[in-house]
Amino acid sequence: MVVRHRMTQPPVTVSPQDTLATAQEKMTAGHFRRVPVVQDGVLVGILTDRDIRRHVGVEERTRVGAAMTETPLSVSPQTTVEEAVQLMLKHQISGLPVLENGKVVGIITTSDVLHAFLEMTGASAPESVRIDLLQTEKGGDLATAAAIINEIGGEVLGVGTYREPWSEQSVFYVRLRGVDAATASAALQNKGYTVLSTH
Repeated sequence: MVVRHRMTQPPVTVSPQDTLATAQEKMTAGHFRRVPVVQDGVLVGILTDRDIRRHVGVEERTRVGAAMTETPLSVSPQTTVEEAVQLMLKHQISGLPVLENGKVVGIITTSDVLHAFLEMTGASAPESVRIDLLQTEKGGDLATAAAIINEIGGEVLGVGTYREPWSEQSVFYVRLRGVDAATASAALQNKGYTVLSTH
């Protein structure tokens, strides 16, 4: 999955000459916490709500250029969402401008990434359930578990694996709907899977 499919576009921008009050109005109206700062079509900074809070009481007299972070990190539309998240975590930021051919074409934020995560795992589907499984010696793999769910009339919305920090064993999960958790759990246990939990 690439940033192009998850970014907010077109982005609202401000210029270095705008006042913080103007920027704050745009951010409040759009319900977001950061805006790219653009001058003559070129990204020159990023302004966050935290930057504005540092100038409480003088927003009308303070220019964006005096409060923004200059030369911010950015990504391209073809950057993977995973790479964007790694950048955000490494630099402890919650949004990145998206540049294409030197122009700001979007912005990707923590909220965009969280929405993508929910969709990728199937968790955004209403009335879905997740079953966490531990593979046993006589149990099958993830693909087989998904096939079992399909056989009993369930729809598989997402699958994945993770490792608990305190365990050496990998856990895998199946996100499904169309069949209740008890029925699905029983079918999987009958095929040799250990059901750890249902959510």
